Parts: sequence; C-alpha cells; structure tokens
Amino acid sequence: MEITCRLATESDLIEIVKMLSDDKLGTSRERFELPLPKTYTEAFARIVGDPYQELMVAELNAEIVATFQLSFIQYLTYQGGIRAQIEAVRVKSDYRGQGIGKAVFDYAIERARSKGAHVVQLTTDKKRPDAIRFYESLGFVDSHEGMKLHLR
Repeated sequence: MEITCRLATESDLIEIVKMLSDDKLGTSRERFELPLPKTYTEAFARIVGDPYQELMVAELNAEIVATFQLSFIQYLTYQGGIRAQIEAVRVKSDYRGQGIGKAVFDYAIERARSKGAHVVQLTTDKKRPDAIRFYESLGFVDSHEGMKLHLR
C-alpha cells in the first residue's frame, strides 16, 4: 500500500469537508453541502497563505483517503523551539483500519522533524476513545490537561 501525502488544493475541498463531517461529532459542527459554504473556501485561502500551516491530503491509488492539518508554532520555551500541532485528522470511513492513519502520522512526524520541531502535539475529543487508543499506540502520551473556551 503506497500512501502519498501532499498539500491540499482548492479542488480537494469537497473531499476534505466530506471527511470532516463523516462522523458523529463532525456532523454536528460541519456543513457538508454542495456547493460548499464559502466559509470553507475563505478558510482554505487563509491556511494556504500562512507559511506555518499545511493542510494535507493522503492519496491511495490517486484517491484522497485522508486529510490532516499541520501547524508549526514558534515558542520562546525550549530555547525558541517549534511545536508541530496536528489537527483535523480524518480517514475516509471505508478505509479505516487499513494502516492509513499510521502512514499519515509517520509522514506528519517526519515532516515536523524536517521543519525543526522538537515536539508533535495534538488534541482529540474525549468522546473519541478509539482515536485516543490509536494515538497512544503511536507513542503519544496524555501529558497535559487541555481546556477550551468556545466563543460561539
């Protein structure tokens, strides 16, 4: 199985939003409809215009099967270190359990290393126990307590 990761293009947005909305939590916060709401194209433009953001897709046999976003965050801590934040990881539902998630994380971790990051971090909803077990199997540890304040 040869998974290829590449930067997403605007023509990938439909598949990306479809994956983001394809689970219990995603259906409550995403709006997958055609045409896509312009908020997605506006966000895409901001992401691709930011050199510290990489919205990625993973392909298998020229089909998009996964997506994720890498953010590179400059800190003063760790002697001016860079953290890589991986978010919005999704694998198409009919491809889950086939090693695609592992391939995506292998790529993301190596990409973070190549950009000089000293740590890769992520957040996941506590309502996703399978995802938590998967991240732990990759070596991620529950080292901090995360908190959020939703503004709308």
